[in-house]
Amino acid sequence: MSQAKTLIELLAPAKDLHTGIAAISSGADAVYIGANRFGAREAVGNSIVDIESLVKFAHRYWAKVYITINTLLRDDELPDAVSLIHQLYSIGIDALIIQDLGLLECDLPPIPLFASTQMHNHTRERVQFLEQVGFHRVILARELSLEEILQIKSETKIELETFVHGSLCVSYSGQCYLSWALGGRSGNRGQCAQPCRRRYRLVDKQGTLIADRYLLSLHDLNLTNELEDLLNAGVTSFKIEGRLKDRSYIINTVSHYRQKLDQIFEGHSFKKASSGLSNPGFIPDLQKTFHRGFTSYFIKGRGVEISSPASPKWIGEFIGRVLYINQDFLILQDPYILEPGDGLTFFNELGELCGTSVNRIENQKIFVEKIKGISKGTQIFRNHDHSFLSNLDKSQPERLIDITLELSETADGYSLTAEDEDNNEGVFQIRFEKKPANLPETTRMSIEKQLLKMGGTEFRCVKLHNQTSREYFLPLSSINFLRRGALDSLRQTRHKNRPTLISTRRNNEVPFPSKSLSFEANILNSKAKNFFQRHGVVNIEAAAETGLNLHGRKVMTTHLCLRSELGVCLKNAQSTHFHEPLSLIDENNQILQLRFNCLECVMEIYRQ
Repeated sequence: MSQAKTLIELLAPAKDLHTGIAAISSGADAVYIGANRFGAREAVGNSIVDIESLVKFAHRYWAKVYITINTLLRDDELPDAVSLIHQLYSIGIDALIIQDLGLLECDLPPIPLFASTQMHNHTRERVQFLEQVGFHRVILARELSLEEILQIKSETKIELETFVHGSLCVSYSGQCYLSWALGGRSGNRGQCAQPCRRRYRLVDKQGTLIADRYLLSLHDLNLTNELEDLLNAGVTSFKIEGRLKDRSYIINTVSHYRQKLDQIFEGHSFKKASSGLSNPGFIPDLQKTFHRGFTSYFIKGRGVEISSPASPKWIGEFIGRVLYINQDFLILQDPYILEPGDGLTFFNELGELCGTSVNRIENQKIFVEKIKGISKGTQIFRNHDHSFLSNLDKSQPERLIDITLELSETADGYSLTAEDEDNNEGVFQIRFEKKPANLPETTRMSIEKQLLKMGGTEFRCVKLHNQTSREYFLPLSSINFLRRGALDSLRQTRHKNRPTLISTRRNNEVPFPSKSLSFEANILNSKAKNFFQRHGVVNIEAAAETGLNLHGRKVMTTHLCLRSELGVCLKNAQSTHFHEPLSLIDENNQILQLRFNCLECVMEIYRQ
């Protein structure tokens, strides 16, 4: 008997119904989307009606829909959150992504729970606890290495999900209080102002070391080359970040990872977690849609470039240096194929990222809209490939489930059986007066041609077995009726057999790994406090969002170490030592003090 294959999920973001459908059509096995409240992207919300439509579309393909209720909740918000969860459960969502453990003290429907990465799921002990209290899945911290993931997997049975692509939070997820400390906008409440994407000066006691750089801005994650290692480490859900991203980004990124995973699955004991084959209608290229440069982050430890200090924006793909320039046009050292409408970027003499667009091209002369700031030797990038993005906008990704049809005779008519790639079967019969056809071969071909018409459905017939012994006259309307009946019967069987996630039994006796919790535990409501007390925590500090004074307190912990980035790591005895303390000063002259925890290899940021 062959060994059952492990189901692997490609999980895509959806800011709305439109992008959710696009993600599933492009090959996503599941999507995550925010409801009208309580998601970690306050600006992105969706109605129950739209989410229900997305659920119905996804379930055709056995794809899943997960809802993000992953913000911290006040006591007065809990009833509304619970009511919303019941509504979502009633329309058939597959799971709930949460951050606030106070929800476990509420009357929730039997819906599978995923532990958001905002819970800072970074240790074996933490993941074991979440498994024991009833979570179905844990979304791992982004900064974990492959070795750390392997250790967690070896000592737990819970499903593991990890990010493989998209924007990175420089802080440990759920442990960033910088936006709250500087401007009163909480990342844990879906309101992050992204102070990590601002310009800073790095100073020590003697003055400025680095001026006006985006010192906390990171490259974007891209683990394309680490997918197989993650599969072998036991990860079963591969997540793309981007609930604010547009349709073009979604279909390009999802199509890329769908193709890469499918290639890896060949000859391995893995298979995709949903049905159907997707045809994107274009060749995916991650360089062509938004990114800040790519990094594999810490999946294989330190040693790769992770920061993007020049700009937090999309610079684009490098196309060449300027060889010649005048007031009308420029010429590149190495000719590059461009076309009118392409968007170009460059850094001016002040180090500022600037943009222009191509108006026309004559031989090697590139006539641009704005030429100010460009000089001989300037590096030119393209962040808008007009041809590629136009094709992307026009593309209509199609996802079809392979089926086999079998036509056979009954005593008083025909029977049509439809069997899909997941071994589901639908059968439909029609009765009619059997009158032998005048042109048997022509009739046979006509019936088969009509049965094969799947247009407008989610199916693709890859084989038709005609088991009839002779042909009878049958109107086209009857053939269509037979086909529609068989497909509807198959849909019913698929709906009945659709794999679903099962809510896990909760254990309220298991002790939490620590007896004391600081404000970094994000305990904002009384239910959350009750939860931790129930699990043995004695000393509990309220969340920062209760109005805690954060002056002099740690507001961020990050694996990004500016000393390491600058080549002056304290572990290197020969490195140059700055005159401590080091601080960051933002554009509003707000001061952040840096401390370096070399034992854990992290940088800590304190509000002055």
